[in-house]
Amino acid sequence: MAPPPQIIRVIDLETTGDKPPAHAVCEIGWQDVALGIDGRWELYGEGGSRMVNPGRPIPPLTMAIHHIRDEDVADAPWWHDVARPILDPWPRRVALAAHRASFEEQFCTPALTRGADWICTYKCALRLWSDSPGFSNQFLRYYRMPEGLEHERGLPAHRAFPDAYVTAHHLRDMLNSVSVAQLIEWSKLPGLLPRVRYGPDRGKEWSEIDDDSLDAFLQDRDPDIRYTAEVELERRRGHGRVLRPDRQPVLF
Repeated sequence: MAPPPQIIRVIDLETTGDKPPAHAVCEIGWQDVALGIDGRWELYGEGGSRMVNPGRPIPPLTMAIHHIRDEDVADAPWWHDVARPILDPWPRRVALAAHRASFEEQFCTPALTRGADWICTYKCALRLWSDSPGFSNQFLRYYRMPEGLEHERGLPAHRAFPDAYVTAHHLRDMLNSVSVAQLIEWSKLPGLLPRVRYGPDRGKEWSEIDDDSLDAFLQDRDPDIRYTAEVELERRRGHGRVLRPDRQPVLF
């Protein structure tokens, strides 16, 4: 019998807020994507989810998003008891993935993941599907209509398993276009934005704005905007290369 294939595990978290340790996880969901014998990546296994006791009340603001109540997690296990088996299915796991993975990485620390690499499907979508008008997980779901996505299985939105299931379809299609190594490399860089986000040039491609506007964006506090402006500046200088994070100007 052939051994189980290696996998990339897509993770989605529902939490009490976005700033640990003040906030904590109240649900984790996952869905695996694996390389088939035909050389194509596909969803693998049933995935799943686990409730987690966050050890603190869930604020109404976040309950209004995911609809998980304090009584739903009162008898659930603690995060340190749940996290490692889900995040570290060693030795089968090649990497972890999430949409806007920086959020999950705050809670899924290297100690829990055995130092796994992460793929951020948001950052990769910016590069692979730059013509999309939006890049949220659910927008891409309906803009792209990924093949094989079962509508009801991907609902309700803003719950851990359905969101991981939807993200897994984006990841599958990315993996069938470029290599794992390329997705990991893009994920370690800031996001490369296809269009200007705000101001008089909002909606324009970066190549369309004048030098003065570009200079202003080089000092922006948003690292994605700052990085994208640097890449465009390099293009105008004729270098055309993507800068590493250590080439970014530092704001104090």
